[in-house]
Amino acid sequence: MKLKRLTVVIMVLVMVVFSVSSLAVDLEGTVKIDGSSTVYPITQAMAEEFSYENPRVRVTVGVSGTGGGFEKFTIGETDISDASRPIKDSEAAIAAENGIEFTKFVVAYDGITVVVNPENDWASNLTVDELKKIWEPNSSVETWSDVRPEWPDEEIALYGPGSDSGTFDYFTEAIVGESGHSRADYTASEDDNVLVQGIAGNKYALGYFGYAYYIENKDLLNSVAVDWVLPASMTIENGKYSPLARKIFIYVNNDVVKRLEVEAFLRFYFEKAQEIVPSTGYVALSSYEKQLDKVDELK
Repeated sequence: MKLKRLTVVIMVLVMVVFSVSSLAVDLEGTVKIDGSSTVYPITQAMAEEFSYENPRVRVTVGVSGTGGGFEKFTIGETDISDASRPIKDSEAAIAAENGIEFTKFVVAYDGITVVVNPENDWASNLTVDELKKIWEPNSSVETWSDVRPEWPDEEIALYGPGSDSGTFDYFTEAIVGESGHSRADYTASEDDNVLVQGIAGNKYALGYFGYAYYIENKDLLNSVAVDWVLPASMTIENGKYSPLARKIFIYVNNDVVKRLEVEAFLRFYFEKAQEIVPSTGYVALSSYEKQLDKVDELK
């Protein structure tokens, strides 16, 4: 009798395991993501790894900038929005008008990195005041000698994110003092790789973007200390790389978490974050339990 009961228990356990395995194999659908070029390397890495385990789920990751991503997210065109800044009140209002409730998840720490060409042997450090002088609207800075008289009397070629970028919003608020306020006469792009190539090709260039793009291109660029502090994992995490250390996010449409493929992707994202985030050049949180708890709440 005991043997029969044991056999029944084993059979039930086998059926449960088989059912769970089948669910993983049978998981299918689409997860649509767009937004920040800064967050893109993390989310794209997550999408690729997730697809290995769930080949029938198609995860698409676009790069239209934080603002461009929110434009799509707040009208329901995407499930998840990568963001290098918090959502604006005006954007949240549009989401509300369209009946979209959302949840913010913290993904990692980033440090907006000021970079120059490797041949630049004079600008190893810039103060916040000097950066403001360079980037503020109607700036009088045209040459490096306008920043410091002993520096070359050569025109600064400026590169930076476009106005749809959350990095642009954060940098202008932190450095200039007001979000969105910047000189307009610079080469702007939502594609950080375009900025990398521009700076790498001009001895007198200066630009800024997310830390991961600097790490990925350290052989092409030099980072600049801000008030004598260089961006690094430790200085970003402990906040010493101020005022350019920040959190970066994904925003999730609450309703879409009811779909199994979206819930599974979010769980994978935060279960794997401490392993995958550092590999992309960003700084992982010490724990992602709070983010996983949010997924449970939404489910």
